[in-house]
Amino acid sequence: MNFSEQPVNPADPNTIPKFIDKLVKPPTARPRANKNYPANSYYEIQMLKSKHRFHKNFPFTEVWGYDGIVPGPTIEAKKDYTTYVKYLNRLPEKHFLPIDYSLHGVNNSAEVRTVVHLHGANVASASDGHPEAWYTKNYAATGPTFKQEVHEYTNHQPGTTLWYHDHAMGLTRLNVVAGLAGFYLLRDSSEERLQLPKGNYEIPLLIQDKSFNEDGSIFYPTELDPPFPLPVPDQLPLPNPTVTLGYVGNTILVNGKVWPLLNVEPRKYRFRILNGSNRRSYNLRLSNDEKISQIGTDGGFLAATVDIGSVELNPAERVDVIIDFSNFANEEIILMNDDDEFADDHTNVIMKFNVNLPLKGEDTSQIPTLLEPAMDLHEHHAHTVRDLPLTSTLDRYGRLMLLLGDKMYHDPATEKPALDSIEVWNFINTTAVHHPIHVHLVQFKILERRPFNVDLYVAEGKLQFTGPPEEPHEYERGWKDTVKADIGKVTKIIMHWKEHTGDYIWHCHFLEHEDHDMMRPIRVIKDAHPVTPPHINDH
Repeated sequence: MNFSEQPVNPADPNTIPKFIDKLVKPPTARPRANKNYPANSYYEIQMLKSKHRFHKNFPFTEVWGYDGIVPGPTIEAKKDYTTYVKYLNRLPEKHFLPIDYSLHGVNNSAEVRTVVHLHGANVASASDGHPEAWYTKNYAATGPTFKQEVHEYTNHQPGTTLWYHDHAMGLTRLNVVAGLAGFYLLRDSSEERLQLPKGNYEIPLLIQDKSFNEDGSIFYPTELDPPFPLPVPDQLPLPNPTVTLGYVGNTILVNGKVWPLLNVEPRKYRFRILNGSNRRSYNLRLSNDEKISQIGTDGGFLAATVDIGSVELNPAERVDVIIDFSNFANEEIILMNDDDEFADDHTNVIMKFNVNLPLKGEDTSQIPTLLEPAMDLHEHHAHTVRDLPLTSTLDRYGRLMLLLGDKMYHDPATEKPALDSIEVWNFINTTAVHHPIHVHLVQFKILERRPFNVDLYVAEGKLQFTGPPEEPHEYERGWKDTVKADIGKVTKIIMHWKEHTGDYIWHCHFLEHEDHDMMRPIRVIKDAHPVTPPHINDH
């Protein structure tokens, strides 16, 4: 039976035809007039319940979207020109996805809470979207760190691909799956000088995975499958619904469409690619094995363009690339996913490019060689080196709980970098899975990864390396705000804390891990520590 004869069941990817829906480029948000703010600088974006069609053969699905669309509208900003955004919560009072009331900050708070984090932004703490700065509909109730209704983004950082998403305490995983994510493209004067593809030839790609019920509604698991098998003394009954170890969908979406198609001209295109999934990582390559020209990472342009065969993206990571279709007229090219953690015959493909459009005039865009002068941080300048173990334990219900530094979110802050200090952080991963670690406020450089004796470290706290340092991958040598902390390795990063003080956080960007306490506070202070805490090695 072919697809045209077979009924489509949204719950069964075997029945869903691929490359049917055209890729949709998210619309650009429009500023609003407001006498309190400079012209063209103020935006209002509403969080709304709405209906979205993920595939032409699906019924409409309930979603929560910024301005009611999935993804939300793209905010375009300019370096050093402040953007003001008021995100209005107009959502229902009841959630349509299963809430686990046993998580920190959930049981005794309103069921539907939101706060928006601009991921990768250099921003004052009051506008960072702190998880406890949440608010309910019409600001009727607010969290303990809520300070202001309008987010102020000064945009004092190089042009890059940022994204905004929900970050409410204990609900991030659900609110993002519901649809609350969108692009924020920060532009600077480098772009024009570089003559990159632009306009219709610059397209952001938000890659996510989802599963659906037969009626087309979003499926989100309500219980551990199977329940974590280890007993805990005085174990309580497992909450139902309960947080899972990770939401992994059986379909792949790009910009809100399941396995879409993009018709392109035989010319150069710029793609700003974001992994917006809760748990799934991607290893992207083209089906014809042609090289991709990488021009940027999370934090902006590379020093020089790198031709890569593939690129791994963990949740929240971005990559800025140019694909030249000039020599592939009338060909079809699939964007493949070679990641093998949750591999199957459906999720190993992302979308299709059809090089079937006529060229609309000469392609004058370029793939530059040099992009941005290098501004490296040097390890010998570091004021502080922190050893930060990633560990696992069992919670009171017997569920696996992953932690940062053996501490829970509500424990006192231990990461207190001083303003204008350089720090080196060593993520010591003792767990059985990798973790994409996101540090708010800063962009950092990856220095190295190095294998170590996990058993010895867990038993005695001694760090014994078992191999030489490994340089960062070719595609991750620029500025980053999210890094893959590999299994059994120490991942070393370096960052400069500047411009802002106050309360921020760092966490795993597997959203189920984050919501289940794999998140810790950061307090950026004005002065250096008068006494060196025992967990810091001062240089």
